[in-house]
Amino acid sequence: KMAFDKKLLDVLACPVCKGKLVLTNDNSQLVCRFDRLAYDIKEGIPVLIESKAATLSLDDVDATR
Repeated sequence: KMAFDKKLLDVLACPVCKGKLVLTNDNSQLVCRFDRLAYDIKEGIPVLIESKAATLSLDDVDATR
């Protein structure tokens, strides 16, 4: 399994709002806290497709701080 390159966080943005994405603690997803969406990371590649994103509860979003 490839690791996600954290330097990409500087250039990647949420495809919905163009906002900042944060990496989950287990490095498995990128989260847009504004839109409450979680994008999976597959083999080191973020899947930044709105229709494939998971919607997060406010509690889930708070846990990404």
